[in-house]
Amino acid sequence: MAEKSILWFRHGLRLHDNPALIEALRSSGAEKNTFYPVFIFDGCSAGTQHVGYNRMKFLIESLEDLDEQFKELGAPGLFIFRGDPVEIFRKMREELGITKICYEQDCEPIWNGRDERVENLCREFGIKSVEKISHTLWDPNRIIEVNGGFPPLTYQMFLHTINVIGYPSKPCEFPDFSHVDFGEIPMNLHMQLGLMNGIPKPEDFSIFREKTGSEVYLTWKGGEKRALEQLELRLAIEQDAFRNGTYLPNQANPDLLGVSTSMSAALRFGCLSVRKFYYAIHDLFASVQEILPNKHPYGHHITGQLIWREYFYTMSIKNPNYGQMKNNPICLNIPWSIPNKDDVLKWKQGKTGFPIIDAAMRQLLTEGWLHHTLRNITATFLTRSGLWISWEVGLDHYLKYLLDADWSVCSGNWMWVSSSAFEKLLDSSNFSIIALAYRLDPNGDYVKRYIPELRHFHQKYIHEPWKAPNNVQEACECIIGDDYPEPMIDLKRAMQINSNRMKEIRDSLIDSKPHVRPSNEDEIRTFFWINDDISVKA
Repeated sequence: MAEKSILWFRHGLRLHDNPALIEALRSSGAEKNTFYPVFIFDGCSAGTQHVGYNRMKFLIESLEDLDEQFKELGAPGLFIFRGDPVEIFRKMREELGITKICYEQDCEPIWNGRDERVENLCREFGIKSVEKISHTLWDPNRIIEVNGGFPPLTYQMFLHTINVIGYPSKPCEFPDFSHVDFGEIPMNLHMQLGLMNGIPKPEDFSIFREKTGSEVYLTWKGGEKRALEQLELRLAIEQDAFRNGTYLPNQANPDLLGVSTSMSAALRFGCLSVRKFYYAIHDLFASVQEILPNKHPYGHHITGQLIWREYFYTMSIKNPNYGQMKNNPICLNIPWSIPNKDDVLKWKQGKTGFPIIDAAMRQLLTEGWLHHTLRNITATFLTRSGLWISWEVGLDHYLKYLLDADWSVCSGNWMWVSSSAFEKLLDSSNFSIIALAYRLDPNGDYVKRYIPELRHFHQKYIHEPWKAPNNVQEACECIIGDDYPEPMIDLKRAMQINSNRMKEIRDSLIDSKPHVRPSNEDEIRTFFWINDDISVKA
């Protein structure tokens, strides 16, 4: 009997290094294999349950890129549906005779219910179901197995475990489409199956661009072709850095105004294979080392951010409550304040009265992007340095608007920045946001880009406009309190209060430090926080 297979795209929106695609194209001895590439807007997959304009735009551009590539290969294109995957696959089985469904592993527990329902359907109808691992460097379940059946509680334990497992698998070859029979879907089935008419727009889902008063300066385009082009640019920058004896140059000297070379959005949607990126960086570094063998003492750190990504995935897969405080065994239950809706709204809309915070929050809304330094500043202001509001509020906002935010990595970073997890000890120190703002943006160019109200302020006052005399404010055509908000809190006082709070919590944890391996959730939480093996994330 002829085989008819589906590649179900969720993340992994690419053709290169896609083992699920290769499996879908494999005929398994059948006379021929008819192939259907599929994406389903089910209100959940690819983060679409909670999504803003820029994230949806990036996803749709990625689907458009796949559609174009399949058409170039002779296919009708990418079949884009809207509805319940179980019902769509059931009808495709009944009407088209589908025999196999292949997909990339979505390892996070938030996807378990969706995948279990599809697997139950496959068992019921005798459809072969094949899951392949390529969204992560290692299989998180394998890491847990090697670690003795539980997630590594510390980053050092995680590094030890992956060293035992060995290097990640190399990227697989580009698929051979020369003998593929691309499937068609008859017009009379389009409505019945929920097949969409062409590539949708964000507005088709009632998702519209946020209005912040700021222009869009940095634009991001989704898709595999764009990701591979961007990778070449990134490698050229990294090569120059390696030759100069440095790495991750935009972390050491943040450029808040330049076009970012980050690959994180492409990795998040799977437009770029993480394995391809990992080995491209390591191969490049090795080739440069041969030229300058004594100038690179930090070679093992060059893909450290990817390793942290793996760690956060591994910590989340057995923990469905990883994105919240309640019943989350690795998260410290810090007694955050009950969120004031007005305060939260000021933070979200960029109206706190602190220009560096407000510029960043407006950039997030207009462009879907923030430099990692700005992410840390805005997150600490919301949590332990300023407003003393739970990281859950920030996570919810970032998951909606930040292009590269996914549940595991974004949750992990918010827990870390708020001193709720992944630290050796709670951080009771608070850096000066104002001093850091003057260091990062000495002339106020970044602030003026996203807060046009302050465009006439001199650099002396740009990060503290409330200190400008009235006549200066009048000359700048911006009265603080009218045209731009006054600071919503006394930041210096709030930082001192919050620092004392953190110190009290830390001291109480040290007093209750367990002396044996943890056996329950409370002990796990305390062990995780104060065990000497824990390394603070760099």
